[in-house]
Amino acid sequence: MTNTQPTILGFDPGRDKCGVAVMGLDRRLYYHQVITASEAIADISSIRQQYPISLIVMGDQTTAKKWEKRLNQELIPSLNIILVDERYTTLEARDRYWQMFPPTGLTKLLPKGMRQPPRPIDDIVAILLIERYLNRLTANI
Repeated sequence: MTNTQPTILGFDPGRDKCGVAVMGLDRRLYYHQVITASEAIADISSIRQQYPISLIVMGDQTTAKKWEKRLNQELIPSLNIILVDERYTTLEARDRYWQMFPPTGLTKLLPKGMRQPPRPIDDIVAILLIERYLNRLTANI
């Protein structure tokens, strides 16, 4: 899918795995994936070749400072990195997962609070981080 509009890369950094997402300023989602932390820099470089990334929005918790430093050192030309409050994003991401991929079969019968997504949801956290950033921007208009 070709896109000429500037896009934002959402990055949910982690020790073992990271979530990445690419979203346009119009909130159109172009890409999302859970990747290994060891491959994150290479994967982000590859994503940047496919999409016109204008900035990186990253969660501000656990490993954020270490990742921010790595990204600034290893991604040339450097991109602006904006840290976003990521509190409660994991809970939100679980709900969003079921909106994006409605439960089927027996999973539908489970109460909402007991449903566990069948895969890591770090990419959905990355989507939420971009949305939080965009919401903050539009709230200031």
